[in-house]
Amino acid sequence: MALTPPFATPAQLASRWRPLSTDEEARATVLLSDASDQILAEDRHGTLDGLDSPTPILEQVACAMVQRAMESGPGAPAGVTQQATTVGPFSAQYTYANPTADLYLTKRDRRLLRFNRQRAASVDMWAGAYEGA
Repeated sequence: MALTPPFATPAQLASRWRPLSTDEEARATVLLSDASDQILAEDRHGTLDGLDSPTPILEQVACAMVQRAMESGPGAPAGVTQQATTVGPFSAQYTYANPTADLYLTKRDRRLLRFNRQRAASVDMWAGAYEGA
């Protein structure tokens, strides 16, 4: 049996982050499925092959991806990476970490999933070489 998305539920996301409203739960359901699909798509070396059910690491990474996307929120200006507001002598500056609410894997996520493993291989340059006169 193959591993199937989603790797986490909105309840698992809420337990790692904060309580979710009904609208946020609906959005989280879709995003958790999308995040799980993205994790599977990024597994180029078959690291996840042979798994029948999500591991705690898969759950953790899927929740982290969705949390990053949802922290941007629908109120964040699309495409804006910095914002400054000045009122009289007071000013505030913000830099949005994920202004477009993208789902992405960080280096830490890849390390947890073991997607960065390097593999060694060799090629026998003499295989099939001409032997004889």
